[in-house]
Amino acid sequence: MAETKTLKSMREMYEQEAVPSLQEAFEYSSAMQVPRLEKVVLNIGLGEALENAKSLDRAADDLATITGQRPIITRAKKSIAVFKLREGNPIGAKVTLRGQRMYDFLTRLVRVALPRTRDFRGISANAFDGRGNYTLGLQEQLIFPEVDYDKIDKVRGMEVTIVTSARTDEEARHLLTVLGMPFKER
Repeated sequence: MAETKTLKSMREMYEQEAVPSLQEAFEYSSAMQVPRLEKVVLNIGLGEALENAKSLDRAADDLATITGQRPIITRAKKSIAVFKLREGNPIGAKVTLRGQRMYDFLTRLVRVALPRTRDFRGISANAFDGRGNYTLGLQEQLIFPEVDYDKIDKVRGMEVTIVTSARTDEEARHLLTVLGMPFKER
């Protein structure tokens, strides 16, 4: 019988491949020192929500469809007269994923959504923040197969922030590379 090769889950890849690879590369004495994924935050900012309250509901629905978790509405922290923005106005939606939902989302992002991006050649390796966290900007929510093209009112972008326990960007880049993040060649 021919043996079928199954794809490993992101959590299995972390435990079986990333931990040994990071221990060897950065000479950690214990597996507990190895950086790990802590959370993934998806954020949609909507300046148009000031005029059109329905756009906020639709964006929240899109986030819920993509992540399987209900988003929270983010509000303005201070008033800015030039933008006609008052403190407390709803201006976006965000979802924080942890645990198995985080790993499931990252698996779908890396294996399904990013390859569906038009003219995809990899993601930038320069979007680390200096503390081991990576932020990826997506141009449209349509790259996720869960989103029905006929039901969206407008193409919206979003930010995906991957928070790790890594102390440096090099550790985080190595961790994400082992987990299959398709970084561009420099």
